[in-house]
Amino acid sequence: MHGTVRLAWLASLVLALALSAPARAAPGGAPVRAVASFSILGDLVRAVGGPHVAVTDLVGPDSDVHGFSPSPADAKKLATADIVFVNGLGLEGWLDRLIRASGTRAPIVVASAGVKTIAATDDHDHAVGHHDHGDHVIDPHAWQSVANVRIYVTNIRDGLAKVDPVHADAYRAAADSYTAQLDALDQAVRKAVEKIPPENRRIITTHDAFGYFAATYGLRFIAPQGVSTDSEASPRDVAAIIRQIRQDKVPAVFLENISDPRQMALIAREGGARIGGKVYSDALSGPGGPAATYLDMMRSNLQAFDAALAPN
Repeated sequence: MHGTVRLAWLASLVLALALSAPARAAPGGAPVRAVASFSILGDLVRAVGGPHVAVTDLVGPDSDVHGFSPSPADAKKLATADIVFVNGLGLEGWLDRLIRASGTRAPIVVASAGVKTIAATDDHDHAVGHHDHGDHVIDPHAWQSVANVRIYVTNIRDGLAKVDPVHADAYRAAADSYTAQLDALDQAVRKAVEKIPPENRRIITTHDAFGYFAATYGLRFIAPQGVSTDSEASPRDVAAIIRQIRQDKVPAVFLENISDPRQMALIAREGGARIGGKVYSDALSGPGGPAATYLDMMRSNLQAFDAALAPN
C-alpha cells in the first residue's frame, strides 16, 4: 500500500479509539500503559516503572529499528497509550508519521533529551539521524555509552512521575537503584577495556552503532554501513575496509544480531580477520538469549570484545 494512503487509513482506523482514550494513568490501580519505540528503551522503562507500568515495544527483540515498517496494530498501541517513550536523535524515522496517524494524545518523552551528541563517523548519505548546525549527521545510538543511559533513566522517571504522580516515589527509588547498577557497569567496562592492548582496540562491526561506546571507552569501531542499516555499503566501502583490516592488522570482525552476516563474513575472510562473535547494537536478544536486558546486552558485548581482543 502506498505510504500516504496507508497513513490516511491508519488515521481513520484509530481516530475514534484515540478520542475515547485520553492520556492518563489507568484508574483503579491498573498499570500505566507505556509504549516504547524499541526493545532497549522498553527495558529501561520496565526497570524504572516496575509493577506500576505495563510496557509495549513497537520494535521487538532481534529486530531492526531503522528499517521498521509500522502496522495498524502499532497505531492502535499508540492510540491507547498513557505515555510514549522514544529515543529521538532521528533514530525512529518512521515514528512521527505513525504518531500523527494514531491520533494519540499521550505525552511523548524523548529519552535522549540532554545527551551530549556526537556526529556520525561515516561518509554515507543517511535517511536516519538528523543534521546539526554544521550539517553533520548525528549518531542516534546514545545508549551505547552507559553515562548517557543515566540521562535516559532520569527522563523516564520524570515522565512516569508526571502521568502517575501517585507512584512518583516508587519511580524515583527504582531509578536510583538502577543508576547504581549503571555505575557498576560503567566501571566494569572501563576495567575490561584497559586489559585490551591499545593496538588491539580496533573493531569491525556491521554498521556504525558503537560511536558513543568508542568515544567513552577508547575503542575504535569501523563499519561498512553508516549509522543506519538502511544505508547499503558500496563495493568501494567494503574494499576499503578490507584494505584497512590488512594494513592495521585488525584482529576481529563482529556480527550484529540485526544484520545479514554474509557481508561481514566476506570482509573477515578477505581481510584475514576472525569472526569475534555476535554483538547487540540496536536491539536486545529474546528473553532466553544473552542480551535480554540492557545490562545483559552491555555485558555480553563486553565479553565478546574481551574474548577476541584481550591477551590470552
